[in-house]
Amino acid sequence: MAQRIVLVTGATGCVGSHVVEALAARGDKVRALVRDLRGPFPWAPSLNVEVFQGDLTQPEALRAAGTGVDQVVHCAAKVGDWGPLEEYREANVEGLRHLLEASNGPSLKRFVHVSSLGTYEARHHHGTDETTPLPVAHMDGYTQSKAEADRLALEYHHKQGMPVVVLRPGFIYGPRDRTVLPKLVENLRQKKVKYLGSGRQAMNCIYVGNLVDAVLLALESPKAVGEAFNITDGEYVSKKRFIEKVANGFSVPKPGWFKVPLWLAMPLAKWMESSARKNGAKEPPLLTGARVKFLGLNLDFSIEKAKKILGYAPKTSFDQGMERTIASYLVPTTSPK
Repeated sequence: MAQRIVLVTGATGCVGSHVVEALAARGDKVRALVRDLRGPFPWAPSLNVEVFQGDLTQPEALRAAGTGVDQVVHCAAKVGDWGPLEEYREANVEGLRHLLEASNGPSLKRFVHVSSLGTYEARHHHGTDETTPLPVAHMDGYTQSKAEADRLALEYHHKQGMPVVVLRPGFIYGPRDRTVLPKLVENLRQKKVKYLGSGRQAMNCIYVGNLVDAVLLALESPKAVGEAFNITDGEYVSKKRFIEKVANGFSVPKPGWFKVPLWLAMPLAKWMESSARKNGAKEPPLLTGARVKFLGLNLDFSIEKAKKILGYAPKTSFDQGMERTIASYLVPTTSPK
């Protein structure tokens, strides 16, 4: 069997770097798309990784990296809960379009698009599965652009026959996260985090190692093509349990409670966001729709489809994953095994 060529975007990020290592470990020739060729790179120099410079706004760079590949794992995205919608669309929608065009050739056997459970409506979820339609209008630029990207990826499958698979992971945690978890820790340190409601609402979290397993399954399962899959750790984890595990691990203060009731929090967040935009604020207000969702809404999603079709079975529990994650910041590690 000829060695497969697999392109990974977002290759130096939390998810992408672990995907690069997993692919190289199974014997693939990996093409890693990075912004800076100078490195340093998270993976070992001995791994079979060919580095390409570029980003999602550079079609020529994507063509150079994507020509002749057998598989693509698209991890790169612009993330955040603040900023102009068009900036998110440029990276997350048009960037995806450029990548689909760049890799759409006779050799392509699979294109895995890493999306987000944030594409679903911002409401309480109790076992929501993939039959639930995505909303046309979303609360912020990130979730709006990711929902549009989902539709675009599946459109390329339905109209052009591209072997696309969409994975929708929840809140990703794990070694090498340079943005989300560090920001949460800093906000806890500054006592900016407070619970909305009881704190018993479900988190939709997933350890990066479990997500990498889902990616590898999506690359191989014949029945996965043209489908979207919810991906989580598959266990109930409350907001309180998640956040206090982080607070304890990093020795920062645990959050208190907002005095604003949950039913009032979302309209208040919309008002605060609107006022901030009118004033040209560069930073989000204290309360945003995304923060209400993270801190207050019940986010429980079914992964039965992934279990049935992909054979997905999370190997790492939340406690194990979080312990490895916290340890990685104290003693750097290279793998989420």
